[in-house]
Amino acid sequence: MLNFNKKVYNLTKKVPKGKVTTYKIIANKLKTAAYRAVGTALKNNKKLVIIPCHRVINSKGSIGSYKGIKNSKEKAKLLRKEGIKINNDKINLKKYLFKL
Repeated sequence: MLNFNKKVYNLTKKVPKGKVTTYKIIANKLKTAAYRAVGTALKNNKKLVIIPCHRVINSKGSIGSYKGIKNSKEKAKLLRKEGIKINNDKINLKKYLFKL
């Protein structure tokens, strides 16, 4: 599992400031359907400054959880600080999605 987490973190680091990706895209890149495992790996990340976990959202554009807190205001704040607009707890994927 540790190797899986490391792969998730390495992919997450590639998401540039002002863009987001999804749990599903990361899982697909790792050739798995374990979307929830991607979320669990990000939730267990202890290096939040180095790994921009806040840039990973669900595939419907909802911001999802952050540090285990559902619809975290902190996650929304970080995304807005990077210039991402959030309307009704959703992000416009056509505008902000980064495909790995």
